[in-house]
Amino acid sequence: MFFREEHELHKRRWGRNLGLGLVLAGFVALVFGLTVVKVTQLDFSDAPVAGQEAE
Repeated sequence: MFFREEHELHKRRWGRNLGLGLVLAGFVALVFGLTVVKVTQLDFSDAPVAGQEAE
């Protein structure tokens, strides 16, 4: 069975797709990390209790 050689356009497109995928994965990791830090640093001592008004 004979496989045709991949066209140069497909090689460039694969490289761009790989780069874009890495950038998107980095962005998702950044947002996830910021969310984890924000949630773990939440201070519940100042949060109002349900039914009480803040003074």
